Amino acid sequence: MKNYKITVNGSTYDVGVEEVGGSAEVKSIQAVAPAPKAAPAPKPAPAPKAAPAPAPKAAPAPKAAPAPKGDAEDIMAPLPGTVISVNVSEGEQVKAGQILLVFEAMKMENELVAPRAGTVTKIHVAKGDVLESGEAVITIT
Repeated sequence: MKNYKITVNGSTYDVGVEEVGGSAEVKSIQAVAPAPKAAPAPKPAPAPKAAPAPAPKAAPAPKAAPAPKGDAEDIMAPLPGTVISVNVSEGEQVKAGQILLVFEAMKMENELVAPRAGTVTKIHVAKGDVLESGEAVITIT
């Protein structure tokens, strides 16, 4: 007969095992006071870094400043998403801050507003279209 100490879910047990015909049979089990919890193992040292990943594609350069009134200005999608609604039409006069379209990005509805007053000269997207970050969606003059 062999005696073992076994810890299960933080409780320690003394177990006597007798070998009978090549198979083990549990003879007796006695509960013992739970053993104190061991300190957490130290974190392993960080693995050496693998070869650097290829550089991501460069994002389109943002507009430096809005165009002066009278010049065409493309309104860009600030992040990727899906167009939910286009709230203006070509030829429509818009005011600064007016909502031009609504799109979903990261499970949130986002409004794209006119940066200045002007006339919508071109709408590059329609409801349901997928936007890429930096893509021109509406042109105003």
